Amino acid sequence: MPIRELRAGMVLETDLVSSDGNLLILKEGTVLSETWLERLENFARTRGAAIGGGAHSPARRSGNTNNERWDGRMTPMKGTMVAQADIMIVDDNPSNLKLLGDMLSQQGYGVSLFPLGRLALAAAMRELPSLILLDINMPEMDGYEVCERLKSSPRLADIPVIFLSALAEVEDKVKAFRSGGVDYISKPFQFEEVRARVETHLKLHSLQQALKLQNEHLEEVVAMRTRELSDANNRLTILDRSKNEFLNLISHEFRTPLNGLLGVGDLILDGMPFTRENVELQELFQQSRQRILSILDDALLLTQLDVSGEQFQFVPVPLHLALSRAIGATAAFAECRGVAIRSACPAQDLILGHQDLLTRALQDLLEAAVKFTEKAGAVQVACEAVQDSLTVIIEGAGKVLPAHAIPRFFELFSVGEESTPAGDLGLGPGVAYRILTLFGASVRVECRTPSGIRLVISFGRSTRVGCVTGSL
Repeated sequence: MPIRELRAGMVLETDLVSSDGNLLILKEGTVLSETWLERLENFARTRGAAIGGGAHSPARRSGNTNNERWDGRMTPMKGTMVAQADIMIVDDNPSNLKLLGDMLSQQGYGVSLFPLGRLALAAAMRELPSLILLDINMPEMDGYEVCERLKSSPRLADIPVIFLSALAEVEDKVKAFRSGGVDYISKPFQFEEVRARVETHLKLHSLQQALKLQNEHLEEVVAMRTRELSDANNRLTILDRSKNEFLNLISHEFRTPLNGLLGVGDLILDGMPFTRENVELQELFQQSRQRILSILDDALLLTQLDVSGEQFQFVPVPLHLALSRAIGATAAFAECRGVAIRSACPAQDLILGHQDLLTRALQDLLEAAVKFTEKAGAVQVACEAVQDSLTVIIEGAGKVLPAHAIPRFFELFSVGEESTPAGDLGLGPGVAYRILTLFGASVRVECRTPSGIRLVISFGRSTRVGCVTGSL
């Protein structure tokens, strides 16, 4: 196709080749500029060759009037404007500088040209380029030294450097990479290759910078969140300590007038005539007294477990000793309800825990079982050892635990008097659950068939630590 038919602004629709088909001049999709037209005319004059475009018209008028970035086929990338990238070219050969500068300028890049390394370094310090194309063989300072100086400067170290050199030996390329280069293009270069590598490393550099900023942002967020969590933890510690001190104070101040009130009540009841109604009234009074004192004790213990549970010292505790004490502490409660407690539990097991707390947990569960046992019935205690685990089973017979109450059995105040035939269970099951969980044990409740409940305590490998001799 004659050169005179080509116009600036046209986009090639086919590859532009010499008339003999042996030389590819421009690829399909290239936007023709005045510079390209001038080069094509020079090429035609020097080669005496016509230029053809295959079977189709080689060019069409470009509707693009903006600077846009182009993909590998030199066709516009829809919706993507040219990145405002400034490329620095350092080469002591003026022809190479002009050729590369013109080519990259046509792609919408800002270009700065320098024949010497020291000039390029000074300019880079003033205004950071997005990427540097760097020749190796130059006077005063070769490309390796220029690159090393760039990488030694905190301000310039992140700038990607692509080497351009006629040196093609492997050791030359290795030296270039070791000095800090990200890529290496051998001369004579093809502009398509230069442009593709420039675009690739600009994208990579942009992504790296974005990732770096994101990481810095994340570090700031993590540091801020850590400070917030630390402050919140400190506030919670202060609140927990205040809650513990407050409850201790309330307990002490509450007990003082309560003891007076209970003492007066005892005097009044003792002075009343011995009648059936008065006996029932005394029993109700004693039950209420015990209920109030138990709530105070349980509330304080729960606070201690929540606030400073880790401060309890755990030691190997003989299970038979804790169980024997728990049965003894429950005996009076069971006797007044007409319920017996029978135990058949091996005595050789050691449980890692706190003796007083373990006794308390067992007592609370025994009392719960007593409440679910009919008068003249018995609470059964048994143990089952399987390999490294030990299970303590406490069973009460006679009263049924409703299905809706099972999931909430160990929640504080969740099973009220109206919820079960056993009446109000109070804080006891919840206290026992907290204590056993603190030891690393577990407890669950089941309904027995046909009636009653089964409380199952499981001591795993971490809590069952040995054996002793003896019996209940």
